[in-house]
Amino acid sequence: MNVIHHGAKHGVTGSCHQLNLPGGSLLVDCGRFQGHETGALDIDFDVTKINALIVTHAHIDHVGRIPWLLAAGYRGPIYLTHASQHLLPLMLDDALDIEGLAAKAREKILATLTMQMQPCDYKRWVPIECGKGVTVRFQPAGHILGSAYVEINDNDNTRIVFSGDLGPNQTPLLPDPQSPNRADFLFLESTYGNRKHQSIVDRKARLANILHDAIKNQGTVIIPAFSVGRTQELLYDIEQLIHSHELSSSLPIIVDSPMAMKVTDSYRLFKRLWGNEAKHRVKSGRHPLAFEQCITIDSHEQHLAIVNQLASTEQSAIVVAASGMCTGGRVVNYLKALLPLASTEVLFCGYQAKGTLGSELVEAPNNVQIDDQSVPVKASIYTMSGYSAHADQADLVSFVRSIKSSIQQVHLIHGETKAKRGLKSQLQALANVQQVIE
Repeated sequence: MNVIHHGAKHGVTGSCHQLNLPGGSLLVDCGRFQGHETGALDIDFDVTKINALIVTHAHIDHVGRIPWLLAAGYRGPIYLTHASQHLLPLMLDDALDIEGLAAKAREKILATLTMQMQPCDYKRWVPIECGKGVTVRFQPAGHILGSAYVEINDNDNTRIVFSGDLGPNQTPLLPDPQSPNRADFLFLESTYGNRKHQSIVDRKARLANILHDAIKNQGTVIIPAFSVGRTQELLYDIEQLIHSHELSSSLPIIVDSPMAMKVTDSYRLFKRLWGNEAKHRVKSGRHPLAFEQCITIDSHEQHLAIVNQLASTEQSAIVVAASGMCTGGRVVNYLKALLPLASTEVLFCGYQAKGTLGSELVEAPNNVQIDDQSVPVKASIYTMSGYSAHADQADLVSFVRSIKSSIQQVHLIHGETKAKRGLKSQLQALANVQQVIE
């Protein structure tokens, strides 16, 4: 199997995998490196050899280098799900805006992107111009809205599967990923290959306990959250806590991320992709992602006013703000102002890449550097893996075990060394796996 990894082979970010077939080459994702996993944004491979780009989902570590791919001259089709087609321009426009690219330049890139995107239905084989007989099928991955693992049938009917990022089982908002019937070669993410998440079933109770502590101390709960996936899962559980009277209906729930609210609108637009529990809530007349006391902050002036208000008054509030790893965005201003207060609680609900402010705060330091300023940390720091959008070791092993065919090779990607080795030891014991390659 001839695959060249242009990212996320020996790390977690920068997913970009080139599958070379007799009739041409397919690129699966073109993501950006994050945290300590630094890498060039410029494309260092020949784009004229790429027949098609396949996008598994719209997270920046899987799509962030697409503008540079286009700048390098790629003009082929971009295959993705309908929901990812909706999210991708939002995500790239936001990322390029943070880069400082002018609005007109962003508009030009997005116009090119729009012409090249070819949305695909889930569970339907799509022919691709990459030699005779090559087809691709997207299957729900349960990671974020529109996420998919990708099945590829090559010229001689070999089945190659790229997992993208797989979601955990039993999340209420999106359905669980279902394993393919067949995979001759499987390229499997291993982000949490050596870890077990806290129970998703119990996460709401733990969230309630953390929130109650902050309310009792008249403090603010800061939740750094990714705009896609994590924010929506949190809002879903907070709405349930309010509905069941476990949280006061007067407690402000502040979502301070214009991007997160745009994405939340996308989640509501694609309700047909939700899990059964979430659909049932909607049918019963509830609005799990748009409840009354959810306050959205649009302008920068509003944002600064809220930060100052929370820092100067003893007012309980829950603030959900990007970015999830605290590498930028509005959450940084909340941290700078509120970390010195003992009544503040910071709740991390997702992966924190090494080298990020989020990763540093998880270690509970006495102080951190923010904008070249030393900020004392008196706030309480919590982590909850129950909100991870990634499958843990048990979920990954179950996904592979449930593949009915014999798998010639499982290639572990999108993971650090310890995670891959922990997962490899489990997969090697499976009867349907012939070989595991780190």
